[in-house]
Amino acid sequence: MIRTTPSHQPVIAVRGLRKAFGPKVAVADVSFAVDAGEIFGLLGPNGAGKTTTVECISGMLESDDGGISVLGRHPSQEGTVLRSLVGYQMQTSALPSTLRVEEALRVFASFYPKPAAVPELLDTVGLTHRRKAAFSALSGGERQRLSIALALIGNPRVAILDELTTGLDPQGRRDVWALVERIRASGITVLLVSHFLDEVERLCDRLAIIADGRTIFDGTPEHLIARAAEANPEIDNLEDAYLALVDANQTHYEGASA
Repeated sequence: MIRTTPSHQPVIAVRGLRKAFGPKVAVADVSFAVDAGEIFGLLGPNGAGKTTTVECISGMLESDDGGISVLGRHPSQEGTVLRSLVGYQMQTSALPSTLRVEEALRVFASFYPKPAAVPELLDTVGLTHRRKAAFSALSGGERQRLSIALALIGNPRVAILDELTTGLDPQGRRDVWALVERIRASGITVLLVSHFLDEVERLCDRLAIIADGRTIFDGTPEHLIARAAEANPEIDNLEDAYLALVDANQTHYEGASA
């Protein structure tokens, strides 16, 4: 993994983000920053607020409070501009079953002023040989690669990838990881939402952990392991360090609520 040198101006800055749906608070207080050229991981238990956070960053949702800056712009105020600068691969997506791979990319390309070249993008994501295949005929891994290609078709500077390897077999996951590394090598900053610790350890320069709608960690994987090892010297890997932090936060949260 390549560790990047932080830039002075974060590509993504989230400060005190809050978002509620009626009485349910999905995100209470989330803050982190993503530097140019990074693969930044966003982790947390199911229901922690990860997807709500990235939907606010992408402009799909408007936050209730706090500040968000993406490439120096506010998503809800300058969403039209950001739509051509930020590619978003959603956690779940589907296309018409008969739509072919190349057709899907050309349709999406028509939405952008300066789209990527479809043949080159097909080659990048490894779908050239499947360009005439219908969506219904694609494997799970091929659908994920197409989903990533659709997120990149607008030639974005930032790619948000949400749970991109869920449901894939081991080889499919490794193929997608290699694709993410190629995306970063092309100069695109990546915000990766994941709950797979091996994936995060392989790909991410830094990470933030959200639990109960709040940021409980922001730093490098090595920093997280070192922090956990201070409390338990037997911890020497990212998965155990993550679980220890989440468990400690849950114990603290339950104690404070009692």
